[in-house]
Amino acid sequence: MKSFPFSLGKSKQNKFVSLATSAIAALALASGVNAANATSIKTLTAKELTSVSIPSHQTQQSVTQSVTGQIPYQAMGIEPLIIIPVIIIGGCFFFGGLVVIGEREVGIVVKKFTLSGKGLPPGRLIALNGEAGLQADTLAPGWHWGYWPWQYAVKKESVIVVPQGQIALIVAADGASNPPERILGKIVECDNFQDARKFLTKGGEKGRQIAFITAGSYRINTALFKVITAGNASKEGMRPEQLQIYEIAAEKVGIVTTLDGSPIAAGEIAGRAITGHNNFQNGQKFIDAGGQRGLQEQVLLSGSWNLNPWLVNIEQVPMTQIPIGYVGVVISFVGEEHEDVSGASFTHGNLVNQGHKGVWVEPLYPGKHPLNTKVMKVELVPTTNIVLNFTDRISGQHGYDTNLTALKLLSFDGFSFDLEIFQIIHIGASDAPKVISRLGSMQNVIDQVLRPIVGNYFRNSAQEYTILDFLIARSERQVEASEYVKSALRAYDVQAVDSLIGLITPPNELMHTLTDRKIAEEQRKTYEVQQMAQTQRQMLVRETAIADIQQDLVKSEQGVTIAELQANAQIQQATGEAEAIKLKAIAGAEGIRATGNAKAETYRTGVQAVGLQGYTAMQLMEIVGDHHVRIIPDIIVGGNNGSNNGLADGLLSMILWNQTNSKTHPESKIPTPPPLPNPIVPKPESTNQNS
Repeated sequence: MKSFPFSLGKSKQNKFVSLATSAIAALALASGVNAANATSIKTLTAKELTSVSIPSHQTQQSVTQSVTGQIPYQAMGIEPLIIIPVIIIGGCFFFGGLVVIGEREVGIVVKKFTLSGKGLPPGRLIALNGEAGLQADTLAPGWHWGYWPWQYAVKKESVIVVPQGQIALIVAADGASNPPERILGKIVECDNFQDARKFLTKGGEKGRQIAFITAGSYRINTALFKVITAGNASKEGMRPEQLQIYEIAAEKVGIVTTLDGSPIAAGEIAGRAITGHNNFQNGQKFIDAGGQRGLQEQVLLSGSWNLNPWLVNIEQVPMTQIPIGYVGVVISFVGEEHEDVSGASFTHGNLVNQGHKGVWVEPLYPGKHPLNTKVMKVELVPTTNIVLNFTDRISGQHGYDTNLTALKLLSFDGFSFDLEIFQIIHIGASDAPKVISRLGSMQNVIDQVLRPIVGNYFRNSAQEYTILDFLIARSERQVEASEYVKSALRAYDVQAVDSLIGLITPPNELMHTLTDRKIAEEQRKTYEVQQMAQTQRQMLVRETAIADIQQDLVKSEQGVTIAELQANAQIQQATGEAEAIKLKAIAGAEGIRATGNAKAETYRTGVQAVGLQGYTAMQLMEIVGDHHVRIIPDIIVGGNNGSNNGLADGLLSMILWNQTNSKTHPESKIPTPPPLPNPIVPKPESTNQNS
């Protein structure tokens, strides 16, 4: 709240306050209090403001007339004489200098004159020390006293509202001058341009500002700051979309060009990478860290960014994609100074580490990479086998063989002919940077290395053979070519997988000769085939006749086979039986011999033990006992006692003895030996009359 522009003694001031309070209370009861709102005024320059003066007696007279017109005059007593002056003086002090600012407003103050006559310094537009003119301090929402309408003009402006997803740019009408090398005013601490006094006292610069305000509501002194939003962008020569939050789409890269900063060093094409500026969202830190204007090495990835369009321009490009089966060799035009890391053995180019100028020693593998394609170049190198067609009929999808045609060769015997070659090559991922460093691109590998090597080899080889020899021995020529090309390409870090000979096109006159020869050969083969057919026919007739008698022949052969099998069976049976008898006889003889030896040994032992006569007597008695030899007859036949039938009695006794002995000693019966088998005489082999 602003204080009154003049001061009174303490006693007089208290008196005026008490009188004014009584007068205000009376007026409030009578008709209410109407606050005097400041009217909108046109912004004036400092020169116009200092030249404006309003006579005090005119202002006082108009106020007196206004007040006396509202207060009824009371002619009775001394009270009206006191109340009327109090009302006049109180109205001048309290109602003439009251300004009310709404909640969504800001008051811009213009001081019309000063009693001291002090004016603004040269080159300044905004007053900081009470000079006449536009004031740096604004009025916040509420009641403000002491802004006399004859000395102050207050313009009410709505607060600045920046919608979500947008930014607002600032142009300062006053402040220090920009340095010659700068385009945008530097950032100073001024509460997002809501404190104009801080902006001016801390060195804020006039003109376009590097700082900007984001979404929100701001109480900004519009006399000092022009605020450019999407709503009024077209009036300021800008497009509304420039004041939107910048969005970089997915799978794209933002290539940055800055419009302010120090110049790019000589020999460079882009500003070096600077850290700490939050992806160009803090322009002041970018400038303070030595950021350079122009194309930048650093890129922005997908996302939303608060960027000042007066500082940064963005170009969106797709990410660098390395397909499956390829690697990407990076050729960088920016970065640290060149430092070769290829080694002494590699003398046909230079390789550098990532971040340096030159060909990077490490390739990019399949995937998507956020590269700045304005300062880097990526050469795709296939790492799978590719076929290069030396022919006009076929071309690979890779397109490297577009300029390759069939080879025109000259044979030893002077014939000219065309030869198609299909060359298969392979480049390893680790060798790809060497190939690019040596030759620059894959197309140069084909045009400057492969085509001369393959073409010269086959031209030299064709002149060593006649065309017919070349045609007949094409397999040998293909093997020789494959080995030669492998050895030659190995020196360029390229692997030759195979060299294949395709279509050979000899001259027409030679083809006629070959055709006639071929026809004659085919006729000869036809005759040979016919002769073989007749021979086969004769063999067929003979085989047919044999087949007719085949049934009888089979029966005869089977009969002979059966007879032979039966004879062999009988022979085998007889042989087996004879062998069995022989073995039994041998076994019996061995048994008898063993028994005899045992008995002889027994006899010798017995003789030695009891003597010859004693042992003989013992053996006789044993034999008599073992064989049941009867020394005394069981039956004695005699004719004593006058009997005449002695013979009959003896026979009867003998029969009874035999029956008794067979029952009591069945083992004593001597077995009858079996009859000898009849000898088997083999039949004579029958002869087959039909064989």
